[in-house]
Amino acid sequence: MASAIVLLTLAAVAAQGPAPAAPYSVFSRGGRQPLPVRTIAGQDMFALDDLARLFPLTVREDALAGGLTIGVNNQTIVLTAQQPLASVGGQMVSLPAAPVHEGRSWFVPVDFVSRALAPILGSGLELRKPSRLILVGDIRMPRIAGRVEPLGSLLRVTLDVAPATPHTVTQDGGRLLVRFDADALDAQLPAAPAGSELLQAVRLADPPTVVAFDLGPRFASFRTADQPAPGGATRIVIDLVAQTETTPPAGTPLPSPPPPPATAPADTPPLLDLPPTGGLRTIVIDPGHGGEDTGARGARGTVEKTVALAVARRLKAALEGRLGVRVLLTRDGDQTIAIDQRAAVANNNKADLFVSLHASASVRPAISGAEVFYLSLAEYGDEARRVARGAAEALPVLGGGSRDIEVIPWEMAQARHIDQSAAFAHAVEAALRDRVAMSPRAVQPAPLRVLGGANMPAILLELGVLTNPQQEQQLAGDDYQNLVVQGLIDAIVRFRASTAGETR
Repeated sequence: MASAIVLLTLAAVAAQGPAPAAPYSVFSRGGRQPLPVRTIAGQDMFALDDLARLFPLTVREDALAGGLTIGVNNQTIVLTAQQPLASVGGQMVSLPAAPVHEGRSWFVPVDFVSRALAPILGSGLELRKPSRLILVGDIRMPRIAGRVEPLGSLLRVTLDVAPATPHTVTQDGGRLLVRFDADALDAQLPAAPAGSELLQAVRLADPPTVVAFDLGPRFASFRTADQPAPGGATRIVIDLVAQTETTPPAGTPLPSPPPPPATAPADTPPLLDLPPTGGLRTIVIDPGHGGEDTGARGARGTVEKTVALAVARRLKAALEGRLGVRVLLTRDGDQTIAIDQRAAVANNNKADLFVSLHASASVRPAISGAEVFYLSLAEYGDEARRVARGAAEALPVLGGGSRDIEVIPWEMAQARHIDQSAAFAHAVEAALRDRVAMSPRAVQPAPLRVLGGANMPAILLELGVLTNPQQEQQLAGDDYQNLVVQGLIDAIVRFRASTAGETR
C-alpha cells in the first residue's frame, strides 16, 4: 500500500502573510532550477507545492485527518500536531518549526528537505543552507573557501576544497587557472589585497568549474602544492612570486609548504575545517538576556545583552566559515527570549553543542576574569543518575498502537551529558586562558536553569565582569571579542576531535 507523509492541521500564522526571501538553487543532472523561499515567523520555508514540482511527491488534502497527505516512495513520515517533530521510518526527527498553512499553500521549514525528505527519497539529496543550494543525485560540487596572505615579496593563496577533487593549476597568459573535475563549484573566494601588483582578482571563470586568478604587473612565476586537510578535504597552496625575486620556472612544485597557522589573522577569512563523519553538525549559540532584560551593566553604560549578542554574531560567522557547520542563535536581535525556550531551540534543531554567553557583575570593582560553567545536578541525587541511565514509557501513536519513548524531565535533560559538558568547559577554559584573563575559579559546576533542559553538551561562558572598569572597556571592544571567539573556535575544534566517532 502506498504510504504517505501526514501533516496534521496546525494553526495558520495570523495577520501578515509570508515574506519573500532569497531563493534556493536546486542542482541536478537535468540542470539548475530556482526554489522559492518564504520567511514565516522568522523561519525560512518551502511551499509543498513547489517541492512537489521538483520531487516525486503526491500531495492531497486529508479532511479526515485534518491535514495533508504526501506520498513518497511508499514511505511514511508523520508530523505531530503543533510540535516540530517527525517520525521517519520509525525514527524521531526534530524540525526547527511546525508546518504552516498560509492561504491555499502549506509551508514546511527548509530543514524538512534534509531531515525528512532526503532519507526516504531514494536518491542523493543534500541541503547546503549557507550557500542556499540543494544537490540532487550524484552532482559533484565541492565546497571551496580561501584566503590570501602577503608573505614579503610572495603572495600566498590557499584554497580548501571539500571533498577532495581532482584539479590542475596552469598559467594562461595573464591568468592562473585552477580547473576542477566537477559539475559546479560552491565557492567562497577571497578578495585580492587592495593595491596588490601580484594579484588583481580571484573569480569563477567560464566554465564555472574553473577558479581564475587575474595576475598583476609584478607577477613573475608561481609555485603550488597540495596538502591533506581535515574531513577528507584538500588544501591547495599557491605562492605567487614577484619579479624582484630570482624566479624559478613557472609551475615549479612547492617543497613541503608549511601548514597554515592554527589561528588565522583577524583580517583574513578562515578556511573550511570540515567535521568528520559523526562529528559536530549543528551548534546553538545563546546570547544571554535581551529585550527589557538588559542583564549586568557597567559604569560606562555597557550592558550585558549587547555584549553577548555581539560576540554571538562574531562566533556564528567564524564557525560557519571555518568549520562549515550549521550555527543558530537563540536570538539575533534585541528581543526577550524565555529561559526554557533557549534550550528548546537547541533541542528542536538536534544541536551537538549549546553555548550560552553572558557577562557578570560584582559588588567589588576589582573582580575580573572570564568563567566557564557547566551544570551541577548534585541536588537531584539518585533521580539524576536514573535519568542519565535512560528510562522509557509506552506512548500511543497515530493510527493505533504504541511505542517506547524515553521521557526525561525537562530540567534534567542535561543529566546524561554532564561528563561531556565538563570536558567541553575545561577545553574552553584552556583555550581562553592563552588569550584573556580568567577568574581564579575559571571552571565550575552550577545549577543553571538555562543549561538544565539542553539535551547535548552545554556550557555557560561569563565573558568577563562589566563592573570592573578596565574589563568593561575590553568587553565592548573588537580586540577582546575577537580573542574570545578565537578561543571558543579552538576549544570546539579540540572537543570535536576528542569526541570524533561518538554518537549521542
